[in-house]
Amino acid sequence: MYQRFWKRIIDLVLSGMGIIIGSLPMLLIALLIKISDPGPALFCQKRVGIHKKHFMLLKFRSMKMSTPHDIPTHQLENPEQYLLGFGAFLRKYSLDELPQLFNIFLGDMTLIGPRPALWNQYDLIAEREKYGANDVKPGLSGLAQIRGRDELEIPEKARLDGEYVKRMSFPLDCQCFFGTIGKVLKHDGVVEGGTGKMGRQGIRQGQKTRKTSDWKTKKVDLK
Repeated sequence: MYQRFWKRIIDLVLSGMGIIIGSLPMLLIALLIKISDPGPALFCQKRVGIHKKHFMLLKFRSMKMSTPHDIPTHQLENPEQYLLGFGAFLRKYSLDELPQLFNIFLGDMTLIGPRPALWNQYDLIAEREKYGANDVKPGLSGLAQIRGRDELEIPEKARLDGEYVKRMSFPLDCQCFFGTIGKVLKHDGVVEGGTGKMGRQGIRQGQKTRKTSDWKTKKVDLK
């Protein structure tokens, strides 16, 4: 009942309120983008929706017009070079995601659910298929976003998306909603051009530990 009816009602009410309240800030952001770099303030990007059907996701443009299109940020070489002057600020506080309130209102997305993958993120889509996470509407935020966001490896993101699908409920959505607010205010988990920071840190730490261990072993051998 919650998933089929109440979740959609909540999406309509909250996204509608968000559009009305956020209309002036969104207008200001759009103006700043156009002043900073000539071109459209918004851009549409093909993303994967429910049952792997594609839809056009709306975002504020935080990068220059010269940025390669349809390439995940973590696959760009030196992504910082493409950011607008205040693009990092927009991304840091997720302000570039505000236009997705319209996607939610129109029914392409929901407030809480797995983040929509790019149409060509085949690795993420395949991982989500294992957990049934491609068969629900993608969300503005979700369980993976409050558990690590950009710092998570793709298999871990997909696992958390699957956990959300399995446990989907009003209390869990509230946990994700208020958890997202806290994460955004503290800008936790935001890694520009990065995916899987936690995993890489673990690898580096393991390499460091092994090197230290090898050095100690060599030192003992010398004695």
